[in-house]
Amino acid sequence: MKRLLADIAHARSGDKADRADIGVFAWDDAGYQVLAQALTAQRVAEHFAHLIGSDTSRVRRYALPGLLALKFVVDGALGGGAAHSLRSDNLGKTIAAQLLRMELELPDAEARAALAGAQTALERF
Repeated sequence: MKRLLADIAHARSGDKADRADIGVFAWDDAGYQVLAQALTAQRVAEHFAHLIGSDTSRVRRYALPGLLALKFVVDGALGGGAAHSLRSDNLGKTIAAQLLRMELELPDAEARAALAGAQTALERF
């Protein structure tokens, strides 16, 4: 089943110099298990190839299971950083929204479990 990352997770991001820092958070344990398997550094590098080129070593992933989160550090994604970039605002602040538009191919049962967890969490807001 194809789903957008935004359907099963939420994210925040920021920047330091030419480095983007992205936290992707699952809504529950089932969603985290899906993220841990499907959202690899390689996939994130491919998604941001328009910013970092084909150098997949520019993306590092850190698992934070206690927070149900994955952290990605993307080097060279911000056009040199605020002092060098022609992008006048936001830089890394909006890169999480770009990542949430990634499409994932998930096994049906896992996708349904992650979607159910997201729905339950959002109903509580």
